[in-house]
Amino acid sequence: MAALITGASSGIGLELSRIFAQHGHDVVLVARHEDRLRALADELTGRGITAHVVAADLAAPGAAAAVVSRVQALAVEIDVLVNNAGFGLYGPFLDAPLDTDLSMIQVNIVALTELTKRLLPAMVARRRGRILNVASTAAFFPGPLMAVYYATKAYVLSFSEAIANELQGSGVTVTALCPGPTASGFQAAASLEESKLVAGKRLPTAREVAQEGYDALMSGKTVAVTGLSNKVQVLAPRLFPRRMISSVVRRAQERRRS
Repeated sequence: MAALITGASSGIGLELSRIFAQHGHDVVLVARHEDRLRALADELTGRGITAHVVAADLAAPGAAAAVVSRVQALAVEIDVLVNNAGFGLYGPFLDAPLDTDLSMIQVNIVALTELTKRLLPAMVARRRGRILNVASTAAFFPGPLMAVYYATKAYVLSFSEAIANELQGSGVTVTALCPGPTASGFQAAASLEESKLVAGKRLPTAREVAQEGYDALMSGKTVAVTGLSNKVQVLAPRLFPRRMISSVVRRAQERRRS
């Protein structure tokens, strides 16, 4: 079995790549940084599996199709698709550059959807396959100060649950992994380090989250929220008015005052 993993060069994607290799899966590693991917491929090949490198920027239109074409040229049969690539940006919607928001939608939604659309038919035809879409606890909430990011993750969760239902009995499962804040480098990339949501807190490691995601995927679970506190928090929209939820999330996301 071969697993295609996007965003494989760092964070949760890096740890998922190691876990899949540890369990004997060949891997196709996809990310922007070819040097990091090649270093990872060398590490994983030492474990007796085959690791292919496909450098691609999924923010670029057409990148997902190019990745699939490259996989076809390699003659690799993909049994597991891990849509992990994604990024966020902290700050008011009005202040965010339009190009950044559109790139976020392209990576977090469009590329994820296109890779699924292009690789799923062969899985169904073989009557076996697994898809892991990395969403977030953000998927359950409106997200002031990260409006587009939260909205993209809501799409990932809804999309995953819907096609998981459609694929019942096909031999293919779909899992949405919904971690909370994770020590993965995401906060630094999103300029989120001083947010009250993460500042000064002990965050689960990328390895811990990746292991929970792998276990959920292999058990065929549809939605996997990591961590007990996160499991409790995502129940809030069922219990309180959405307007109240927006205000609570806004306060949690605001930066600490010095």
